[in-house]
Amino acid sequence: MAQVTFSPPFTPPPAVASQLRQAGYAVLSPADVAQWIGCDLADLMALNGDWATLPPDDFLKDGGRYRRRRHACFVVQGGQVQQVPHRAHWQPVEYNALHGGMERWFAPMEPTTIAKPAWQRLLAALAGVSQDVFAAGAAAVADAPWFVEAHQFRIDTTDGIGRPTPEGAHRDGVDLVAVFLVGRDGVKGGETRVFEANGPSGQRFTLTEPWSLLLLDDARMIHESTPIQPLTEGGYRDTLVVTCRRGNFQGADVVGAAPAGA
Repeated sequence: MAQVTFSPPFTPPPAVASQLRQAGYAVLSPADVAQWIGCDLADLMALNGDWATLPPDDFLKDGGRYRRRRHACFVVQGGQVQQVPHRAHWQPVEYNALHGGMERWFAPMEPTTIAKPAWQRLLAALAGVSQDVFAAGAAAVADAPWFVEAHQFRIDTTDGIGRPTPEGAHRDGVDLVAVFLVGRDGVKGGETRVFEANGPSGQRFTLTEPWSLLLLDDARMIHESTPIQPLTEGGYRDTLVVTCRRGNFQGADVVGAAPAGA
């Protein structure tokens, strides 16, 4: 049976903020992502090599072996990106019923990746649109700090199926969620689904082009990606998920910097 896919509803770069305000989500094509960030698409593609060497995610509670990842945290303010000491990723069970309440100490991102200008511009663009969309109005603080977490994921088909969102349809407890499709090879599935958290509307589509992007207003939208299955041996799907949050990192009161030796 032929695989049925739905094309993403792409938004042009000048309309990203207004689309997020009106619909709660926006989708950009790879060329438009590069234009929006302010770099060449080749500079983003040059980051892709990292995904081939991601270490295993040792915290999967479903017993799977299909996920590899790295993680890093930053504060972005006034367009300036500052990495903070490595820290655990933490979510409450209200947002992640499967892995909530756990301090998950993932391997840190590679310093060479974080130092690249394209990476710095990527984070600055995400913090910038967060400021435009979520910190507008008379009470807004100009150039407020944004607390940013970045996750590099590889979902593979080692066990015949891989689950990009094993926790199911969910929200993340942040302001902005950005999901970049970095690449996919030899798989079917991996359909993106976004739904209104308090309404009937939803969208389904499949991101297939490297460095296409989904942006979400996390308070308004629930999201998930369907499982992937292999079309060829060794099939995988690579993504970069970046979240932006006001005030502090999620779990800042319960999660600290890396312990000695971590």
